Amino acid sequence: MPLHSHVRRLILLLLVLSASVPSDSASSSCPGGDGDDAAIVAAAFRHVRNFQPQSVPACAPLRELRLPSRNLTGAVAWASLATLSALAALDLSGNALRGAIPGGFWRAPSLLSVDVSGNQLGGSLRVEPSPRLQSLNVSGNRFTGVAGLDGLAGLDALDLSANRIRAVPLGLRRLTRLSRLDLSGNAMQGRFPGDLPPLGGVRFLNVSYNNMTGSVNASAVKKFGASAFVHAGNASLVFSKDSAAPAPRRAPPTSPPPPRGPSTKKDPARKAKSTETETKGKKHLGVVAVAVVCGVASLIVLLCLVGSVACGVVRCRKRKNGGKEAEEKKAQWGGEKEEEEVAVPAAAAKGASAALVVLFERPLMELTLADLAAATSGFGRESQLAERGGRSGAAYRAVLPGDLHVVVRVVEGGMAGVEEDDDNPAAAAAAFRELARFRHPNILPLLGYCIAGREKLLLYEYVEKGDLHRWLHELPAGRPDMDDPGGGGDIWETAEDKRSISDWPTRHRIALGVARGLAFLHQGWAGSGRAVVHGHLVPANVLLGDDLEPRISDFGHLGGDNSEDATAEGDVYGFGVLVLELMTGQGRWDEASVSWARGIVRDGKGLDIVDPRVHGEAAAGPEAEREMVECLRVGYLCTAHSPDKRPTMQQVVGVLKDIRPAARAPDGADA
Repeated sequence: MPLHSHVRRLILLLLVLSASVPSDSASSSCPGGDGDDAAIVAAAFRHVRNFQPQSVPACAPLRELRLPSRNLTGAVAWASLATLSALAALDLSGNALRGAIPGGFWRAPSLLSVDVSGNQLGGSLRVEPSPRLQSLNVSGNRFTGVAGLDGLAGLDALDLSANRIRAVPLGLRRLTRLSRLDLSGNAMQGRFPGDLPPLGGVRFLNVSYNNMTGSVNASAVKKFGASAFVHAGNASLVFSKDSAAPAPRRAPPTSPPPPRGPSTKKDPARKAKSTETETKGKKHLGVVAVAVVCGVASLIVLLCLVGSVACGVVRCRKRKNGGKEAEEKKAQWGGEKEEEEVAVPAAAAKGASAALVVLFERPLMELTLADLAAATSGFGRESQLAERGGRSGAAYRAVLPGDLHVVVRVVEGGMAGVEEDDDNPAAAAAAFRELARFRHPNILPLLGYCIAGREKLLLYEYVEKGDLHRWLHELPAGRPDMDDPGGGGDIWETAEDKRSISDWPTRHRIALGVARGLAFLHQGWAGSGRAVVHGHLVPANVLLGDDLEPRISDFGHLGGDNSEDATAEGDVYGFGVLVLELMTGQGRWDEASVSWARGIVRDGKGLDIVDPRVHGEAAAGPEAEREMVECLRVGYLCTAHSPDKRPTMQQVVGVLKDIRPAARAPDGADA
């Protein structure tokens, strides 16, 4: 018995020890261990402002990460999220997240639903095969393309609306399990329904506000509703006759409804009597209807006669008072329809086609307005770079003899020295020659002009790289995706030759270059003492050359007398806002957002709002961070509420040069 007792005690002791060992090891492996999903999420959001790590449960497999409308700002390290093996649902909608989503993110093995709608994500969305994914919502962002959709075989819902996707994604038609598809608001080109998945299993569809071609039949309109096809395409998108009225028409009953009562049968005699009474009533109603129609027709004829007499009197007066002006306008543009004159400014001009084009640096080149029309395809849409809007007219790209690439801009509104309705060609030519004297490495030069009556065209150098707004907001990363081992690269990555404005030295060089150009304008013409005010300094008016050196465009316009923007101090304020946008990477600035940024800089927390693409650079150290904060302070000083407290642009140039003494100025750029 004692032996058995010892054996039982030994077995109990071993059981206690075996039960205690794994519990201790489990409790000790969670903090800081490789299996802690909360630590992985914290690392993924390390550059995201307003993220609260405590919102993610620790020491448990993370199956859902839902952070909608949390005011999250910055760039997510998507590659880290891909290591969450249990993550099935991700919701980051309604925030201000920026950057691109790399292809490696989609390797998360358990992903079922992804919602990143309502952010500022951009670039080309590359999706790697993820057969388990069922729902994908990327609406309300800045994506320019989508690739790899054919790898999402199990997708049930797809929302690509309100982006900048200009073509129907390849592989979309292979998503045969889709039940919900929203492509609206993209100006997307494609063929309906050929480029879309089979519509038999689709329950919800919206292709509104796109540029689709093809044919829409009545069954599609009836199934998805007319709202699914609002402005869905141009004239090439044909609606069948039946689909023009999507609301179904009520068909006449095949037989009269049965009368109330116990029996549905009628006596034949009563039926004949009823028919005779009904016939007499119809004849009486027909006579009354004819009388009413005749009376209405007589009234309409009388009104037409009175209207014709009135129109004749008005036309006679117009011919007497404005005949000369109308004849002059016809002689200038050679057009007979007013709509054509507005839509095509000087395209097929007859009387004005011989108007000379003056090129300052090529005085021997003989060009006319007709040559410009030919070089711009008749000022057609295919050569149009910008539509009329704001204070500038439409702009067109043209290639002139000698492989001279220029931008032809139609002048709308007043220019410096030229009023909007001024028809004095000599005064306009003198004003344009004065503007052409502004030559500076950070100013887009005026190359020439053409004056055809009251219509004036200006010729500028064509800058292929585009404007600063495009680089800040439409090309979020501006460099190859380092998380993509395939190295395929996006369209925008290769198109920009892998250049980037995501490094701090380039951002500083852009700010300094714009300041130099603006200071040069404020100096005015040599000896004249007259400053030239820009009045609308925004990133869209800052063009970037091949070396990413900035060049200010669209200057020389006349501002209103009561407009603060029409002063040098107003230009300084505009430059301050541009610096804030350049340093934070955020767009759509107004007084409230400027006040918010000024408060953060004033509290000494400027580094918190620096664009994560710049702040996260590997080369960024304490010295670079100090320089970024100082640059933000320049924006703070320039946006002072009182114009008297704002520095001059010459002073701003000095401060920016002191922030980075090693910054090299382009030849001739010292203001």
